Amino acid sequence: MTDWTLAGLAAAIRARKISPLEITRDSLARIELLDPRLRAFITVDRDGALARAQSLEADAMAGRWQGPLHGVPLAHKDLFRIAPLPTSCGSKTAEYFVSERDATAVTRLTDAGAITLGKLNMAELAMGPYGDNAHRGDVQNPWRLGHVSGGSSSGSGAAVAAGLALGALGTDTGGSIRLPAGCCGIAGLKPTYGRVSRAGAMPLSWSMDHIGPMARTVGDVALMLEVIAGEDPEDATASARPVDDYLAGLERPIRGLRVALADNYYFDGVAPEVTRAVQDMARALERLGARVEPLRLPDPQVIHDVSGIVARAESAVVHTRILRERPHELQPAVRARLEVGERISAHDYLQALRLRARLTREFVQDVFDEADLVLAPATPTPAPALAEVTAGDGEAIAARMGRFSRLTRPWNGLGLPVLALPCGASPEGLPIGAQIVGRPFDEATVLRAGHAYEQATDWHRRRPALP
Repeated sequence: MTDWTLAGLAAAIRARKISPLEITRDSLARIELLDPRLRAFITVDRDGALARAQSLEADAMAGRWQGPLHGVPLAHKDLFRIAPLPTSCGSKTAEYFVSERDATAVTRLTDAGAITLGKLNMAELAMGPYGDNAHRGDVQNPWRLGHVSGGSSSGSGAAVAAGLALGALGTDTGGSIRLPAGCCGIAGLKPTYGRVSRAGAMPLSWSMDHIGPMARTVGDVALMLEVIAGEDPEDATASARPVDDYLAGLERPIRGLRVALADNYYFDGVAPEVTRAVQDMARALERLGARVEPLRLPDPQVIHDVSGIVARAESAVVHTRILRERPHELQPAVRARLEVGERISAHDYLQALRLRARLTREFVQDVFDEADLVLAPATPTPAPALAEVTAGDGEAIAARMGRFSRLTRPWNGLGLPVLALPCGASPEGLPIGAQIVGRPFDEATVLRAGHAYEQATDWHRRRPALP
């Protein structure tokens, strides 16, 4: 499991070098060995995964191929409905979220031949950037136990980094794909809002939720995105725009691409090793032919604050029942954030929506007239220790959470596609991640630039010291 990429494994299965049943057994054995320490899974569907693998193996022997992921094992954040498994959303309640249909994104991966190993741990109700969870156990960073894995798609990041699954789905409302990708040294994509259907997934903030793929390489992220993207009659916000051939465009050179290195906000208060790593990445892109120039962005703090109003108000509506009927079940920081949302007036919420729309139009026009992509850090520091960030009362923890996710949150408000990928390591060996941001629905260029950088460096080839 530690040697494969999604694309490589799919090719090996088609060449009959390895069978779906063999790789699924290997995956389950690795989960059994490592997950008691990592806590990446909430539910392991051993019987279901083996039955699915046997069926796909029979199809392969008969020359029947379901799709580009035939026999490939994946796992998904536990806020996607995947019958008959429960959907806890990281809460104390085993079956917190109920949907009439399985999540569209998961169904599309299954239709492409993927095997679901189980459901992954997450911050409670997707409301936390660290991966701590009092109900399901704190997800551990595979690079250093006792450190945060990033959240809220914490199990997704840890499982992929540790080789428990080769790919995973996460969700991102304020950084919940990119924070785990940055902390765990993998690739994760928040697509353009509406590029991937949200049907069958627990909402947190319906106007800012994004579903996206997480994997070890940019190529694998592109493969998963090509499968899950596209319109969906079950989600009115899913765009009808044609889906690009993301894989075909990966190898195109990036010579001449204009890359803006964020010249304000994104490097304020950032750890020196993070600044150095992202600047080294900028120089690597220049060697590949891109034109990297510093650019002062429209003040990201404004869209950060506006997005916070929208997300808090909407999440309070989504989770109003547990907040009013069973508040004692919530972790203090989660409860504190929901209570803030209940106090936001309709006037402030609607004004925030109007301002957000204007800021998005202005940002796209002003920035992308000057650049094709924006480059910025993913996290202000490498993964901190869990004990440090979870100390104190709910309000103190919530404030700390806001500071840790401040570099990812503005892009959710703008709805732009953002790829997080590794670009360095701290002196202690913890991964450092960067963000590549593109125009709306231009995931192809974002992925192309990330792939080019990845092929010119070795950061994505590093593995945590696990068996």
